[in-house]
Amino acid sequence: MSAATNRTATAGNLSNNGNTTNQQDPASYFLALARQGSPPPEGLTGGADEEYEREDVPTELNTINSSGGFVVVSTDKLSVKYTNVNLHGHDVGAVQANKPAPVKRLVYYFEMYVKNAGARGQFAIGFTNETFKMRRQPGWEANTCGYHGDDGHLYHGHGKGQPFGPTFTTNDTVGAGINYGSQEFFFTKNGAIVGAVKKEITGALFPTVAVHSQNEEIEVNFGQKQFAFDIKASCSFFSSLPCFCWINLSVCMMTFEYERLERMKQHLRIDKTPLSPNASYKLVRSYLLHYGYEETLNSFELATKNTVPPISMSQENGSDVQDIMYALNQRRELRQLIRNGEIDAAINKIRQWFPQILEPDYLLQDDKSATCFLLHCQKFIELVRVGELEEAVNYGRMELAKFFELPGYNDLVQDCVALLAYEEPLQSAVGYLLEGTQRETVADTVNAMVLLTNPNVKDLQGCLQSYLERVVRQLTVCCLEKRSLSGNQGECFSLRRALNSNYNAKGS
Repeated sequence: MSAATNRTATAGNLSNNGNTTNQQDPASYFLALARQGSPPPEGLTGGADEEYEREDVPTELNTINSSGGFVVVSTDKLSVKYTNVNLHGHDVGAVQANKPAPVKRLVYYFEMYVKNAGARGQFAIGFTNETFKMRRQPGWEANTCGYHGDDGHLYHGHGKGQPFGPTFTTNDTVGAGINYGSQEFFFTKNGAIVGAVKKEITGALFPTVAVHSQNEEIEVNFGQKQFAFDIKASCSFFSSLPCFCWINLSVCMMTFEYERLERMKQHLRIDKTPLSPNASYKLVRSYLLHYGYEETLNSFELATKNTVPPISMSQENGSDVQDIMYALNQRRELRQLIRNGEIDAAINKIRQWFPQILEPDYLLQDDKSATCFLLHCQKFIELVRVGELEEAVNYGRMELAKFFELPGYNDLVQDCVALLAYEEPLQSAVGYLLEGTQRETVADTVNAMVLLTNPNVKDLQGCLQSYLERVVRQLTVCCLEKRSLSGNQGECFSLRRALNSNYNAKGS
């Protein structure tokens, strides 16, 4: 992923709180971004993708909270056998998983293989809550849902089931899943979708299996081996999708393929949303103008010359365009110098063209400028990068020491100095400072401060972020609000994942 895309992704994952952008010190906004690259404390992570990885998932059956008098659970805690005689309707042998179904994802799924149908084949699969009574079938109690093998009915919170799908017996594999995107439970049999039902239950839900007659025996698969649920069944369930979405997809981890198709459904809904023909064009154009990507802008306009309808003056906000056109050539040159690591040359150009942004903070009358600080840090980093360690030490004493005790500055100073302690600093915990994104952050800071020197500037926020980034922030807030309406269940929004899934969908 490019550094520019990374910047937009970072903007998308920032809080929409107005305090994120310090209205008094614009450069401190970028100082916060520079510090965001720092590794989090041990045991903590910052992004939605890391949260997905960190979340606990079911791995085995819970032998402590089970119908111990009726069932025997195997030593690997993945098989259950009903060893008693069923004398009453409540003599059920139900067992939950050791963990609830994870919620920070689009889809969760598990399977049950029927080893032996026993006397009556009264087994079931589904989801139950934490207070579920283990001598009841999943679906019989409130806040539970279950697909039953003896009658093929779906039970959803009471003892009377509804016709749902085929029965299942010895050698059948049935599965149960939660689609957090559509807020539905879905069930499968032998790799084919049986159907789905609206999920009207909130709170933690445990994968649950149950047996209810003598010698019934089942084995549970929480993902320790490949699922029976296959891609062709997924595609037939989503037959409304055009064939190009799935015709040559390879078979792999089957829930991931189901998940992929769900993402395709989402993208198809988005593609149907009415949008002005030149709306995307204007967003991209303003983004390139804002960050001074003049050469890319020229190539972009040439490539879209014959495909995008012309923009009339009435459609475009002339004042905004003038703001981001301001000092375009100088901003482009400064960005290129910083991206190349030529910090001294960039500082000299700034002194020549915009000396006020290197003075003690001219907006706050402060003797400590965040812009100068980030440039000094980058100069120190570039010295370390080329192995001039003695010069880096001297430069740090001269330019960075005065920031060492200042809140908001000291942790980044410490990370910079820590580069000296490693033979291979790029592989260290502070190696993020040597990545291209750090140069981009410094270039973005200078770019914003130059835009602020425009005597006609009216929109402070517009100097810090492009319209595209503000749209992404709004999108992030909308996704968070949508997730909160679903009881905070479903995957956390990640712009990187959304971009990657869209790319993969269009490339399939």
